[in-house]
Amino acid sequence: MSYQPYPGGTQMPEPATRPPVPQSITRAVQLMYAGAAASLIGIIIALTTLSSIKSQIISRNPSLTATQVNNAEHVAIGILIASGLIGAALWLWMAQSSKAGKNWARIVSTVLFAIDTLSVLAGAVTSAGPARIFSILVWLIGLGAIILLWRRSSTEYFKAPRYQA
Repeated sequence: MSYQPYPGGTQMPEPATRPPVPQSITRAVQLMYAGAAASLIGIIIALTTLSSIKSQIISRNPSLTATQVNNAEHVAIGILIASGLIGAALWLWMAQSSKAGKNWARIVSTVLFAIDTLSVLAGAVTSAGPARIFSILVWLIGLGAIILLWRRSSTEYFKAPRYQA
């Protein structure tokens, strides 16, 4: 079976080459990898505050039995670990998707940053010490990544046409 030439010419147009990843995206991706690592470190920091978790549970619910306090503490630990792992996975996913030039990843990253901003503000009231400082550090990593994702060179990269290789 033979193929007919492309209408209007004898050759198929050459597909555009993928534009190089700009430095702003490369730096944003590096910050996102740092954010993933920080999320994992955050799990360790949270686990070092187990005594304060138990104290908070008891102070907020003084009528709980010892078993109920232990169960609540175990649930809190599970939530801390799960949220840290999910956070790390989201950082990695957004890093890879942003590097691939997927504009939706820049938008999702911005929404996740806005949610984290609300979380940090709420945590400023409820958390103390190392946990509060660490959450602000992770927020600053996110701020840096978001600023880099919305730079002009990044926008041009996200808007460039994508072709399957």
